Amino acid sequence: MTPPTDIETAPPETALARAYATIRTGILEGRFAPGDRLREEHLAEISGVSRTPVREALRRLATEGLVELTPGLGAFVSSWSVTDLENIFAVRALVEAAVAEQAARHLTATDIDALEALAAGMEDLAARRPAGFLDRITGLNHDFHTRIAAACGNDRLAGLLTQTVDLILVHRTFRRYHDRQLVRSMAHHRELVDAFRARDADWAGAVMRAHVHAARHALVADLSLSPPAEPKAP
Repeated sequence: MTPPTDIETAPPETALARAYATIRTGILEGRFAPGDRLREEHLAEISGVSRTPVREALRRLATEGLVELTPGLGAFVSSWSVTDLENIFAVRALVEAAVAEQAARHLTATDIDALEALAAGMEDLAARRPAGFLDRITGLNHDFHTRIAAACGNDRLAGLLTQTVDLILVHRTFRRYHDRQLVRSMAHHRELVDAFRARDADWAGAVMRAHVHAARHALVADLSLSPPAEPKAP
């Protein structure tokens, strides 16, 4: 592939959106790990744009907390101390519990059926443990929480939640779960579905708060933040 030049041929907004999506997805999916340097030349090549929209995309991602810009050194995937992560989870627990409370009032029967199907899919993967099952659970879990946020009826609250969750996703939470923690997470999903069917906002908020705090403990238990090996299939 011919390296792109600084002369952008695509419309600026299109190029910026492409660069932003490529970098952000790479961070959230783990292709760029916390602390990795993000080189403009490489990012421009894989995005198919010039370095100008890449720089703007990096600045935007820095405002969202996913990227750190260091004068004289460049851009790096953000990494956080245990204290930072504790603070992020504290915010997430407040916001996502509020989202669940509001969603309990707005989710349709079809939405709740879809949530139940997603919960069942995660349980099945956790029980069978096929190759790559944690990544597949992560995808279903994202769909589960995204559907709840979409139904809360408060776009600003949902947007704040998305930004907070993205910061945590960088650390691949499910890869840090031990067997007991994974089972507990699956049980929380089931109980959330029950709370939504009962239209009980207080119940939904309490379960979601417990769910987030359990994830926090799983993530920060290892102070070195070194990811554990994926559990082996029985």
